[in-house]
Amino acid sequence: MDGHAGPTPPLSLAHVTLAATDLEGMLEFYVGTLGFQVTNRGVAGDGAEMAFISQDPLEHHQIVLISGLPAPERQFVMVDHLAFRTGTLDDLRRIGERLSDAGVEDAIPISHGNAWSLYFTDPEGNGLECFVDTPFHVGQPHAGGLDLGTDDATIEATTRDEIESLPEFGPLDEWQEAFADRLRTAGKRF
Repeated sequence: MDGHAGPTPPLSLAHVTLAATDLEGMLEFYVGTLGFQVTNRGVAGDGAEMAFISQDPLEHHQIVLISGLPAPERQFVMVDHLAFRTGTLDDLRRIGERLSDAGVEDAIPISHGNAWSLYFTDPEGNGLECFVDTPFHVGQPHAGGLDLGTDDATIEATTRDEIESLPEFGPLDEWQEAFADRLRTAGKRF
């Protein structure tokens, strides 16, 4: 179908690279507020300073911050952002509290039906999303309300009520298995 020999190998996103006009300020935010660790730091051949940061012991770096580059033009945070999965709604609440403590006032909670998300920007305007998977699948795009001040059971029930009549609504695990079958049919390893 694509004119190439053999199936394409599976790809997994490993890291992103961001320009940083204030490297120390960016490190303070990513390390101090979001809990990343610096794995290495040094100067590239062109004199740009690079900081490699991660929260994953299997990834030397999830983000590389590079000084000395002009900051790119930014889009709306939901369009131009990096997304990080976390484990629970309590994790998402704690991230919201840490952002508030750090003076971040632009955090936007959204329910996508298949994920509960918190969108915000770093000190240089890079869009970020931290999210938790819901137990549901629903056709995308979808954006609904999310009140992180309510308990988990209320959030889950509210989300279900909001999306159960929408296209593709069903249990997340069933959608994942169907998609894995589709990938296997396409020659991917799963």
